[in-house]
Amino acid sequence: MIAVIDYGAGNLFSVCNALTYLNISHEVTKDPETIERADAVILPGVGAFPAAMQDLAATGLIDIIKANAKKKPLLGICLGMQMLFDDSDEMGGAAGLGLIAGTVRRIPSEKVIIPHMGWNELVITQESRLLANIEKPVYTYFVHSYQAFCDDKNIIAYADYDGKVPALVTDGGFVFGAQFHPEKSGEKGLQMLRNFEEMAR
Repeated sequence: MIAVIDYGAGNLFSVCNALTYLNISHEVTKDPETIERADAVILPGVGAFPAAMQDLAATGLIDIIKANAKKKPLLGICLGMQMLFDDSDEMGGAAGLGLIAGTVRRIPSEKVIIPHMGWNELVITQESRLLANIEKPVYTYFVHSYQAFCDDKNIIAYADYDGKVPALVTDGGFVFGAQFHPEKSGEKGLQMLRNFEEMAR
């Protein structure tokens, strides 16, 4: 079973619809015991970083999420991916979960439209079980104005949007993040969710 964290700022509907379509057992929860017994965890997110972190802190789940990230797969999606990093400067700034070293800043280019919205090809830089059984090219759907800045060793794939925008990231262990929305990225995005579920077996 996958625990989908409910902290009031997540794209729960689309994520859960995709998991249901794939017949993947899941439960939307803010219950610590449910998270502990889950095989994997998804941290969705939409909106602004500081408010989302404040909402997550209000659930009392931050320490539980961090502890479980050391022993079972965790996938942050969109803002949920950004929250995996150390901090963000959005709207005055806020600390993140600190599960992946790096920071989140507004996309720096003045040559492209912000927010970055639409389909972009992934440039894959390292192998990952998340990308198993997915043929190239891989296009995924993005909606965001901020991006992560981190070490290349943490980047599984990036999108070229007048610069390198990390699209799939990892801590090298159980923690993964997708800046795009796999649940809105067609069959290849759905295959990533299948792969994530298989990682928990």
